Amino acid sequence: MKQHILLIEDEKNISKFVELELKHENFDVTVSYDGREGFELALNNTYDLLLVDVMLPNLNGLEICRRVRKIKDVPIILITARDAVIDRVSGLEAGADDYVVKPFAIEELLARIRAVLRRAIPLATSVHNILGIKGLEIDQQAYKVSFHKKEINLTKTEYDLLVCFMQNCDIVLTRDHILEKVWGFETEVETNVVDVYIRHLRKKLPEEIASLIETVRGVGYVMRS
Repeated sequence: MKQHILLIEDEKNISKFVELELKHENFDVTVSYDGREGFELALNNTYDLLLVDVMLPNLNGLEICRRVRKIKDVPIILITARDAVIDRVSGLEAGADDYVVKPFAIEELLARIRAVLRRAIPLATSVHNILGIKGLEIDQQAYKVSFHKKEINLTKTEYDLLVCFMQNCDIVLTRDHILEKVWGFETEVETNVVDVYIRHLRKKLPEEIASLIETVRGVGYVMRS
């Protein structure tokens, strides 16, 4: 079954080129040239991935990302013309899974799409389906996280990150190790993405659990038991 991508890009030369390349790679593609229309499409239909330009008429890409992320966990890649660190971080803070800077090589875009789609497949369930620590419980078979039986809603990446920590309690994990385990060995993602997602994760966890995830300066992170 073909995977379906929603492309929201107002520059028609770029959108047509990307659409043709994606179709050549056997994806189904829906194209929108308007931010508000694209958001409505994302909201009311099912897609395997959203490819969203940041600068759009009527509703910008960052706002689309924020709004979609409140409702759905569909993978999102932002396309931006600005390569400053603050711009990339803003996109990740808005909930994007990755970003591509214009002008980009189509091979790079396709590689990032494949990497994000691979990450959207749940991690393999271990023999022990339940992971627990101090009232926090992960049911890996049900793909559910709860604290004292109250469910916590996490994105796919946040969930995989928490599983990685809980499977390696009291072991210091480097950023590169976390990237390999959560994002995949061939990922193009930079290590500062780990810091962004750990901030997201900490904000969603109860304080007593968030405080267990410690920063090891110059090395990475550890979850204390």
